[in-house]
Amino acid sequence: MRHIISLKEQSKEDILEMLKIAQEVKKKRSKGELTNYLPNKTLIMLFEKTSTRTRLSFEAAMTELGGHAIFLDARTSQISLTDFKDEIEAVMRFGNILMFRAKKVYDVGVAAACNQIPVIDACSEKYHPAQALSDLLTMVEHSGGIHNIKKVVWLGIENNVSNTLGLVCAKLGIRVVIVAPEIDPSSVDEELNAQADVTGMIERTLDIKEALRDASYVHTDTWMNMEFFENGKVKPEFQKEYERKKEKFMPYQLNAKIINDYAPKAKIMHCMPCHIGYEISRDAMDHPNAVIFDQAENRLHMQKAMILWMLNFQLPTTN
Repeated sequence: MRHIISLKEQSKEDILEMLKIAQEVKKKRSKGELTNYLPNKTLIMLFEKTSTRTRLSFEAAMTELGGHAIFLDARTSQISLTDFKDEIEAVMRFGNILMFRAKKVYDVGVAAACNQIPVIDACSEKYHPAQALSDLLTMVEHSGGIHNIKKVVWLGIENNVSNTLGLVCAKLGIRVVIVAPEIDPSSVDEELNAQADVTGMIERTLDIKEALRDASYVHTDTWMNMEFFENGKVKPEFQKEYERKKEKFMPYQLNAKIINDYAPKAKIMHCMPCHIGYEISRDAMDHPNAVIFDQAENRLHMQKAMILWMLNFQLPTTN
Protein backbone atom coordinates (compact mmCIF):
# COMPACT_ATOMS: atom_id res chain seq x y z
CA MET A 1 0.00 0.00 0.00
CA ARG A 2 1.30 3.43 -0.93
CA HIS A 3 1.54 6.13 1.74
CA ILE A 4 3.07 9.59 1.34
CA ILE A 5 4.41 10.80 4.66
CA SER A 6 7.90 12.26 4.48
CA LEU A 7 9.02 11.45 0.90
CA LYS A 8 11.80 9.36 2.43
CA GLU A 9 9.74 6.41 1.22
CA GLN A 10 9.49 7.57 -2.40
CA SER A 11 12.16 7.02 -5.04
CA LYS A 12 13.28 9.40 -7.75
CA GLU A 13 11.12 7.41 -10.16
CA ASP A 14 8.07 7.74 -7.89
CA ILE A 15 8.51 11.51 -7.75
CA LEU A 16 8.92 11.78 -11.51
CA GLU A 17 5.82 9.65 -12.03
CA MET A 18 3.73 11.96 -9.84
CA LEU A 19 5.17 14.96 -11.67
CA LYS A 20 4.16 13.46 -15.01
CA ILE A 21 0.63 12.73 -13.79
CA ALA A 22 0.29 16.30 -12.47
CA GLN A 23 1.41 17.75 -15.78
CA GLU A 24 -1.06 15.56 -17.68
CA VAL A 25 -4.11 16.31 -15.52
CA LYS A 26 -3.28 20.02 -15.54
CA LYS A 27 -3.11 19.95 -19.33
CA LYS A 28 -6.48 18.22 -19.50
CA ARG A 29 -8.02 20.79 -17.16
CA SER A 30 -6.72 23.66 -19.28
CA LYS A 31 -8.40 22.08 -22.30
CA GLY A 32 -11.67 21.65 -20.43
CA GLU A 33 -11.42 17.86 -20.49
CA LEU A 34 -13.06 15.93 -17.68
CA THR A 35 -10.88 13.82 -15.42
CA ASN A 36 -13.58 12.05 -13.45
CA TYR A 37 -11.49 8.95 -12.92
CA LEU A 38 -12.57 8.20 -9.35
CA PRO A 39 -16.37 7.95 -9.18
CA ASN A 40 -17.66 6.79 -5.80
CA LYS A 41 -14.22 7.19 -4.22
CA THR A 42 -14.00 9.16 -0.97
CA LEU A 43 -11.14 11.22 0.43
CA ILE A 44 -11.32 11.77 4.19
CA MET A 45 -9.63 15.05 5.14
CA LEU A 46 -8.76 15.10 8.84
CA PHE A 47 -7.57 18.46 10.15
CA GLU A 48 -5.95 19.07 13.52
CA LYS A 49 -4.59 22.39 12.22
CA THR A 50 -6.23 25.17 10.24
CA SER A 51 -5.76 25.40 6.50
CA THR A 52 -6.58 27.34 3.36
CA ARG A 53 -4.72 25.89 0.38
CA THR A 54 -4.49 22.32 1.67
CA ARG A 55 -8.22 22.01 2.19
CA LEU A 56 -9.16 23.82 -1.03
CA SER A 57 -6.67 21.96 -3.20
CA PHE A 58 -7.46 18.47 -1.92
CA GLU A 59 -11.22 18.98 -1.87
CA ALA A 60 -11.29 20.54 -5.35
CA ALA A 61 -8.91 17.85 -6.61
CA MET A 62 -11.15 15.04 -5.44
CA THR A 63 -14.22 16.75 -6.91
CA GLU A 64 -12.55 17.18 -10.29
CA LEU A 65 -11.46 13.54 -10.20
CA GLY A 66 -15.10 12.56 -9.91
CA GLY A 67 -14.97 11.56 -6.26
CA HIS A 68 -15.97 13.10 -2.98
CA ALA A 69 -14.06 14.68 -0.09
CA ILE A 70 -15.23 14.77 3.52
CA PHE A 71 -13.86 17.49 5.79
CA LEU A 72 -13.37 16.27 9.35
CA ASP A 73 -12.30 18.83 11.94
CA ALA A 74 -10.60 17.10 14.85
CA ARG A 75 -11.81 19.85 17.19
CA THR A 76 -15.46 19.10 16.45
CA SER A 77 -15.10 15.32 16.32
CA GLN A 78 -14.71 12.73 19.07
CA ILE A 79 -11.11 11.86 18.21
CA SER A 80 -9.75 13.52 21.35
CA LEU A 81 -12.16 11.59 23.58
CA THR A 82 -10.81 8.12 22.99
CA ASP A 83 -7.78 6.07 21.96
CA PHE A 84 -6.51 7.59 18.71
CA LYS A 85 -5.71 4.27 17.04
CA ASP A 86 -9.19 2.93 17.69
CA GLU A 87 -10.86 6.07 16.38
CA ILE A 88 -8.70 6.44 13.27
CA GLU A 89 -9.24 2.80 12.34
CA ALA A 90 -12.97 3.45 12.42
CA VAL A 91 -12.62 6.71 10.48
CA MET A 92 -10.72 5.01 7.67
CA ARG A 93 -13.56 2.51 7.15
CA PHE A 94 -15.52 5.34 5.52
CA GLY A 95 -13.07 6.32 2.79
CA ASN A 96 -10.53 5.25 0.20
CA ILE A 97 -7.74 7.68 1.16
CA LEU A 98 -6.94 9.55 4.37
CA MET A 99 -5.43 13.02 4.11
CA PHE A 100 -4.23 14.01 7.59
CA ARG A 101 -3.08 17.51 8.55
CA ALA A 102 -1.63 16.61 11.91
CA LYS A 103 -0.01 18.27 14.86
CA LYS A 104 2.31 15.28 15.25
CA VAL A 105 3.62 13.04 12.48
CA TYR A 106 3.59 10.19 14.98
CA ASP A 107 -0.19 10.04 14.61
CA VAL A 108 0.11 10.01 10.81
CA GLY A 109 2.37 7.00 11.22
CA VAL A 110 -0.16 5.29 13.48
CA ALA A 111 -2.82 5.71 10.79
CA ALA A 112 -0.50 4.50 8.01
CA ALA A 113 0.58 1.48 10.05
CA CYS A 114 -3.02 0.23 10.05
CA ASN A 115 -2.56 -0.29 6.28
CA GLN A 116 -6.28 0.01 5.67
CA ILE A 117 -6.17 2.82 3.09
CA PRO A 118 -3.40 5.07 1.70
CA VAL A 119 -2.44 7.92 4.03
CA ILE A 120 -1.05 11.35 3.13
CA ASP A 121 0.77 13.59 5.61
CA ALA A 122 -0.81 16.89 4.58
CA CYS A 123 1.48 18.90 6.88
CA SER A 124 2.89 17.86 10.21
CA GLU A 125 5.63 19.35 12.35
CA LYS A 126 8.30 17.52 10.32
CA TYR A 127 7.00 17.16 6.77
CA HIS A 128 4.90 18.76 4.05
CA PRO A 129 5.21 16.49 1.00
CA ALA A 130 2.19 17.95 -0.79
CA GLN A 131 3.80 21.38 -0.73
CA ALA A 132 7.21 20.15 -1.81
CA LEU A 133 5.87 18.16 -4.76
CA SER A 134 3.68 21.08 -5.85
CA ASP A 135 6.67 23.41 -5.65
CA LEU A 136 8.59 21.01 -7.87
CA LEU A 137 5.82 21.24 -10.47
CA THR A 138 5.98 25.04 -10.36
CA MET A 139 9.76 25.12 -10.75
CA VAL A 140 9.69 22.63 -13.63
CA GLU A 141 7.05 24.70 -15.43
CA HIS A 142 8.90 27.99 -15.07
CA SER A 143 12.27 26.45 -15.97
CA GLY A 144 11.11 24.35 -18.91
CA GLY A 145 12.30 21.12 -17.30
CA ILE A 146 14.14 19.72 -14.29
CA HIS A 147 17.50 19.97 -16.02
CA ASN A 148 17.15 23.78 -16.13
CA ILE A 149 16.70 24.15 -12.36
CA LYS A 150 20.28 24.90 -11.41
CA LYS A 151 20.04 26.01 -7.80
CA VAL A 152 17.25 26.35 -5.24
CA VAL A 153 17.79 28.57 -2.21
CA TRP A 154 15.85 28.26 1.02
CA LEU A 155 15.92 31.48 3.03
CA GLY A 156 14.80 31.76 6.65
CA ILE A 157 14.23 28.92 9.08
CA GLU A 158 14.74 25.20 8.47
CA ASN A 159 11.39 23.55 9.00
CA ASN A 160 8.96 20.92 7.74
CA VAL A 161 8.68 22.51 4.30
CA SER A 162 12.42 22.87 3.79
CA ASN A 163 12.84 19.25 4.90
CA THR A 164 10.68 17.82 2.15
CA LEU A 165 11.60 20.36 -0.52
CA GLY A 166 15.28 19.74 0.08
CA LEU A 167 14.82 15.98 -0.05
CA VAL A 168 12.81 16.12 -3.30
CA CYS A 169 15.43 18.32 -4.97
CA ALA A 170 18.31 16.21 -3.69
CA LYS A 171 16.74 13.02 -5.04
CA LEU A 172 16.38 14.68 -8.44
CA GLY A 173 19.93 16.04 -8.52
CA ILE A 174 18.97 19.67 -7.94
CA ARG A 175 21.38 21.72 -5.84
CA VAL A 176 19.86 23.24 -2.69
CA VAL A 177 21.42 25.95 -0.55
CA ILE A 178 19.87 26.50 2.88
CA VAL A 179 20.39 29.91 4.46
CA ALA A 180 18.96 29.52 7.95
CA PRO A 181 20.30 30.92 11.21
CA GLU A 182 18.03 28.58 13.16
CA ILE A 183 16.21 25.25 12.85
CA ASP A 184 12.69 24.65 14.14
CA PRO A 185 13.55 21.98 16.74
CA SER A 186 10.24 20.18 16.26
CA SER A 187 11.03 19.64 12.58
CA VAL A 188 14.37 17.86 12.94
CA ASP A 189 14.58 14.42 11.32
CA GLU A 190 18.13 13.09 11.33
CA GLU A 191 17.23 10.22 9.00
CA LEU A 192 15.80 12.62 6.41
CA ASN A 193 18.82 14.90 6.72
CA ALA A 194 21.18 11.97 6.22
CA GLN A 195 19.25 10.79 3.17
CA ALA A 196 19.40 14.27 1.63
CA ASP A 197 22.98 15.09 2.64
CA VAL A 198 24.46 11.87 1.23
CA THR A 199 23.48 13.04 -2.27
CA GLY A 200 25.94 15.92 -1.99
CA MET A 201 23.24 18.30 -3.25
CA ILE A 202 22.57 20.09 0.07
CA GLU A 203 24.68 23.04 1.22
CA ARG A 204 24.26 25.30 4.25
CA THR A 205 25.62 28.82 4.62
CA LEU A 206 24.72 32.18 6.14
CA ASP A 207 26.35 34.12 3.29
CA ILE A 208 23.27 35.42 1.47
CA LYS A 209 25.20 37.02 -1.38
CA GLU A 210 27.05 33.83 -2.21
CA ALA A 211 23.99 31.63 -1.66
CA LEU A 212 21.90 33.66 -4.10
CA ARG A 213 24.52 33.77 -6.82
CA ASP A 214 23.06 32.10 -9.94
CA ALA A 215 19.98 30.94 -8.01
CA SER A 216 17.03 29.72 -10.05
CA TYR A 217 14.52 29.95 -7.19
CA VAL A 218 14.42 31.50 -3.74
CA HIS A 219 11.93 30.06 -1.25
CA THR A 220 10.89 31.20 2.19
CA ASP A 221 8.27 30.42 4.82
CA THR A 222 7.05 31.92 8.09
CA TRP A 223 9.62 31.98 10.86
CA MET A 224 6.99 30.88 13.36
CA ASN A 225 4.51 28.02 13.16
CA MET A 226 0.94 28.84 12.18
CA GLU A 227 -0.34 27.77 15.58
CA PHE A 228 1.27 30.92 17.03
CA PHE A 229 -1.12 33.16 15.06
CA GLU A 230 -4.82 33.85 15.50
CA ASN A 231 -6.97 36.13 13.35
CA GLY A 232 -3.83 37.36 11.61
CA LYS A 233 -2.11 38.39 14.84
CA VAL A 234 0.42 36.78 17.13
CA LYS A 235 -1.11 35.19 20.21
CA PRO A 236 -0.06 37.08 23.37
CA GLU A 237 1.76 34.09 24.83
CA PHE A 238 4.03 33.97 21.76
CA GLN A 239 4.68 37.70 21.41
CA LYS A 240 8.10 37.57 23.08
CA GLU A 241 9.24 34.70 20.84
CA TYR A 242 7.86 36.54 17.82
CA GLU A 243 9.95 39.61 18.61
CA ARG A 244 13.06 37.50 19.26
CA LYS A 245 12.75 35.74 15.92
CA LYS A 246 11.96 38.94 14.08
CA GLU A 247 15.20 40.48 15.34
CA LYS A 248 17.26 37.38 14.56
CA PHE A 249 15.76 36.58 11.16
CA MET A 250 15.19 40.02 9.67
CA PRO A 251 18.61 39.99 7.94
CA TYR A 252 17.33 36.90 6.09
CA GLN A 253 14.03 38.39 4.94
CA LEU A 254 13.11 37.70 1.33
CA ASN A 255 12.78 41.16 -0.22
CA ALA A 256 13.18 42.85 -3.57
CA LYS A 257 16.58 44.33 -2.71
CA ILE A 258 18.38 41.03 -2.22
CA ILE A 259 16.78 39.62 -5.36
CA ASN A 260 17.65 42.66 -7.44
CA ASP A 261 21.19 42.85 -6.03
CA TYR A 262 22.18 39.18 -5.90
CA ALA A 263 19.78 37.10 -8.00
CA PRO A 264 17.91 39.24 -10.55
CA LYS A 265 16.83 36.17 -12.56
CA ALA A 266 15.65 34.08 -9.61
CA LYS A 267 11.97 33.35 -9.17
CA ILE A 268 10.45 34.15 -5.79
CA MET A 269 8.44 31.45 -4.00
CA HIS A 270 6.49 31.22 -0.74
CA CYS A 271 4.19 28.38 0.33
CA MET A 272 1.74 30.86 1.91
CA PRO A 273 0.20 32.28 4.00
CA CYS A 274 2.62 35.20 3.66
CA HIS A 275 3.32 37.44 6.64
CA ILE A 276 4.13 40.70 4.86
CA GLY A 277 6.91 42.65 6.55
CA TYR A 278 8.05 39.55 8.39
CA GLU A 279 9.65 36.72 6.36
CA ILE A 280 8.74 38.40 3.05
CA SER A 281 8.33 42.02 2.04
CA ARG A 282 5.50 43.51 0.01
CA ASP A 283 7.90 44.41 -2.80
CA ALA A 284 9.02 40.76 -3.01
CA MET A 285 5.43 39.53 -3.02
CA ASP A 286 4.61 41.91 -5.89
CA HIS A 287 7.94 41.48 -7.67
CA PRO A 288 7.86 40.55 -11.40
CA ASN A 289 9.86 37.44 -10.49
CA ALA A 290 7.27 36.18 -7.98
CA VAL A 291 5.48 32.96 -8.94
CA ILE A 292 3.73 32.55 -5.60
CA PHE A 293 0.19 32.32 -6.98
CA ASP A 294 1.23 29.80 -9.63
CA GLN A 295 2.75 27.87 -6.75
CA ALA A 296 -0.53 28.00 -4.85
CA GLU A 297 -2.59 26.86 -7.85
CA ASN A 298 -0.28 23.93 -8.50
CA ARG A 299 -1.32 22.43 -5.18
CA LEU A 300 -4.54 21.44 -6.98
CA HIS A 301 -2.83 19.67 -9.86
CA MET A 302 -0.23 17.89 -7.75
CA GLN A 303 -2.82 16.80 -5.19
CA LYS A 304 -4.69 15.06 -8.02
CA ALA A 305 -1.46 13.36 -9.02
CA MET A 306 -0.73 12.23 -5.47
CA ILE A 307 -4.21 10.75 -5.09
CA LEU A 308 -4.04 8.94 -8.42
CA TRP A 309 -0.52 7.66 -7.73
CA MET A 310 -1.47 6.37 -4.28
CA LEU A 311 -4.41 4.47 -5.76
CA ASN A 312 -2.12 3.13 -8.49
CA PHE A 313 -4.47 4.56 -11.12
CA GLN A 314 -3.20 4.45 -14.69
CA LEU A 315 -4.18 7.49 -16.73
CA PRO A 316 -6.00 6.64 -19.97
CA THR A 317 -3.71 6.87 -22.98
CA THR A 318 -4.51 9.64 -25.44
CA ASN A 319 -3.94 9.68 -29.17
